[in-house]
Amino acid sequence: MTALSAPLTVAVVEDDPRIRRLIEDEVVDEGHRVECFNSAEGFLEAITPDRFDLVLLDLLLPGMTGLDCLLALQALPTAEQPTAPVIVVTALNDGDMRDQVLKAGAQEYILKPDLFLRLPDLLMQTSKRPTVEP
Repeated sequence: MTALSAPLTVAVVEDDPRIRRLIEDEVVDEGHRVECFNSAEGFLEAITPDRFDLVLLDLLLPGMTGLDCLLALQALPTAEQPTAPVIVVTALNDGDMRDQVLKAGAQEYILKPDLFLRLPDLLMQTSKRPTVEP
């Protein structure tokens, strides 16, 4: 478990309940809080600027895709945009899509098999980000 002073709140946007549960368990095992959403629409309804410290966003969601969700976040007025980094997590190994989501505001594009190896470091990096004061 990663030793941190304060737990993060991580949003997990994933439609597959098995994968969502695996990610949730791993984040909790690392000492953090999780809020799960099974759709981009549900996540967008819940988002506020400082509600989450990190967002793990599936790319291939039913309805609104992860890319559409990123574009919707960018379209929000600046004061309403989340300050949390968004990590796109996907099974799609596609360089063109990777470029699109990074251009749309994602901090990283991670393949699902690699997520569990990278998650402790992502959480540690996120915990070291300076907080933004209003």
